[in-house]
Amino acid sequence: MSLQQRAEDAPEESSGFFIGAADSDSVSEEDHHQLILQKANALASQNCLKEAIYWFSAARRYGSVRPEQLSTFLVCILRNFKTKAAGPDALPGQNRGSSSDVMFDCPNCRSFLGEAVTIACGHTYCKRCLQRRLLSKCKLCPEAVRGEEKTNVLLSGLLDKWFPDELKKCKTLCKVDELCRRKRFQEAVSLATNAIQSDSEMTVAVRLSRAEAYMALKQYCQALEDTEFCTGSSCSAEALFRKAMVLYEMGHVDESLHVFLHCLAVDEDFPCAKRQVEKILCDLLSPDDENVKVGLRETTQNTSPHLRSKTLVANSQVPLQSPVQRQHQVRAGSAPNNLDNDEKRWESLERPGLSRAHSLRMHSSSCGEEGLKRVFSAPQLGDQEKGCLLKRKLSVLDTEPCIIDCENTKHKKGLTKGLKQVAKAKMSRSVPDNLLDPNDMECSLCMRLFYEPVTTPCGHTFCKNCLERCLDHTPQCPLCKESLKEYLACRKYMVTTVLDTLIKQYLSQEHAERTKAHLEETRELSDLTKNVPIFVCTMAYPTVPCPLHVFEPRYRLMIRRCMDTGTQQFGMCINDPQKGFADYGCMLIIRSIHFLPDGRSVVDTVGGKRFRVLSRGMKDGYSTADIEHLEDNRVEDNDDLEKLQELHDEVYEQACVWFQNLKIHFHNQILQHFGPMPEREADIQATPNGPACCWWLLAVLPIDPRYQLSVLSMTSLRERLVKIQHILTYLQSIPNN
Repeated sequence: MSLQQRAEDAPEESSGFFIGAADSDSVSEEDHHQLILQKANALASQNCLKEAIYWFSAARRYGSVRPEQLSTFLVCILRNFKTKAAGPDALPGQNRGSSSDVMFDCPNCRSFLGEAVTIACGHTYCKRCLQRRLLSKCKLCPEAVRGEEKTNVLLSGLLDKWFPDELKKCKTLCKVDELCRRKRFQEAVSLATNAIQSDSEMTVAVRLSRAEAYMALKQYCQALEDTEFCTGSSCSAEALFRKAMVLYEMGHVDESLHVFLHCLAVDEDFPCAKRQVEKILCDLLSPDDENVKVGLRETTQNTSPHLRSKTLVANSQVPLQSPVQRQHQVRAGSAPNNLDNDEKRWESLERPGLSRAHSLRMHSSSCGEEGLKRVFSAPQLGDQEKGCLLKRKLSVLDTEPCIIDCENTKHKKGLTKGLKQVAKAKMSRSVPDNLLDPNDMECSLCMRLFYEPVTTPCGHTFCKNCLERCLDHTPQCPLCKESLKEYLACRKYMVTTVLDTLIKQYLSQEHAERTKAHLEETRELSDLTKNVPIFVCTMAYPTVPCPLHVFEPRYRLMIRRCMDTGTQQFGMCINDPQKGFADYGCMLIIRSIHFLPDGRSVVDTVGGKRFRVLSRGMKDGYSTADIEHLEDNRVEDNDDLEKLQELHDEVYEQACVWFQNLKIHFHNQILQHFGPMPEREADIQATPNGPACCWWLLAVLPIDPRYQLSVLSMTSLRERLVKIQHILTYLQSIPNN
């Protein structure tokens, strides 16, 4: 049935969606496909589940629907699933209590950290979760997880020292996972079985890995038994995902879809579950002919004779119709926009092999089943039938619990005992006093207790300030020399939460002393008259912008300290061959900083107060000075003030004439760098530095810096105006100026 025929049956719906419905003949099928997908996504975003299913099914007739195009649809389904599951019988695993606050537990799997890996946001996860790509973003913050970080050397060493037995278990689990990655599944099963028999506390995690190996060996009953144990004990997202994968491989697509949704309800950012659900939905909406053939071939070849006979007996109870007969029934149906009629029309088309009851019967009588895949892709169902079937499945999945019972339930007997042992182990997990050594938590750069510990992508830990100072000189790790160019470009030096909490909890006295020393250092740097940082470079003036390109390591450190202390100010002086820098200068106020990927920065500053240097010093490579601020002497006599105002007005008018007569090239350069000339001020003594126009003129006039410095040091506004007037008179006397 064409889209235009459908539009005639549902004029209201089509008129609200199609653009230029009267000219629809000129619209290509690709355009129709995109428009239908847009409408389907719009309906899904508005939580109109049934309508979205219908339009996604309609889009199939004009082109393929890829799994990634169903992300909005999946969000809609998951929202409905959570709504139905909320209430007294809320989904288990959603409320995790205070377990997220356990210091040495992975925030994702709630197991012992073991080989800990710290990600960019400063939170730490076990190596297993990151290697298996079990999370796409941090559970404690919205930071994306790259999965490229290496083991935290310091933290893993401490855990090995404090909890050697638990770390040994983690390494055993990692060996099982490594065997699975190398596709040595039988060895993985043997190692996992030995680990389970020797230690019941590591049962859950090892069973999940063993279930993966069993599934690869097509031993689905054993895999399902392991996943049932894990979901019954922890109901973690990984346990649910592994169970759903086993069910999917067994051919129980409806049960697997339910468990996948349960997994996403527990962890909506579980990447593997998202992709799998999108794939299932895509297959239901638009089955591929070749996939149908492969699925049927696998079903015929891999299913045991006993199971095939069961299937044939079950299917023989319902007479099957040919695809042609079904299509004839489809075209004879009522209007397509009547969704309720659609469901009734196709309800009889669902095969018994797809029903939940049949899947349960099949599973309970055939634990030896292997390789039954994608029975939902049978050719008896057309595109629209799949859409209606999906509506019925989702309505059932939202309301019915998933019950999969296996004949072998021995694992349930030891479940309570195992959980108690695990809980007891977690409660008793504290750092032994005899193994607690403050020297283990010293920064290798400053040789003091860590303050704001930061872990690099290579796994080494330093104080935040220490690391930044090292990166000022070279973008490499101070210990292993691995390149940190990307880390430097991101400039996200996030504190490693576990180590910071560990120090505050177990070394509270030492941390208090370290904090006190840090605050005293910061307080010294905050004084704007004692040990003021001096940037030796160029002339600066009050109210005049002064952009700076900072690339030297010493000045990177200086600018960072100005920002960290909150002063956001430093002094600017010109060079002096004898003294190091001149006796007079101007404070610069940092307005903004733009960091470049290699650590350099462009600092936007503006001039503040003038100062005179009293004494000079040096700190960490850059100059410092004790200073006193300069202010203009106020004119109190009215006659003198009136004469001063007249002089100011004359100089201002003379400056305007000079600036307007400049060549256009110089005129534009001045405007671009210093901005327009300041407006005339009503009160010329309103500020300690006098009128802003004087400083603007001093900055743009082409005169020697030493002469400019002499004017900067003046505290008499009259003398300053006279000097500027002399300069303007001289410049105006030069031809072609």
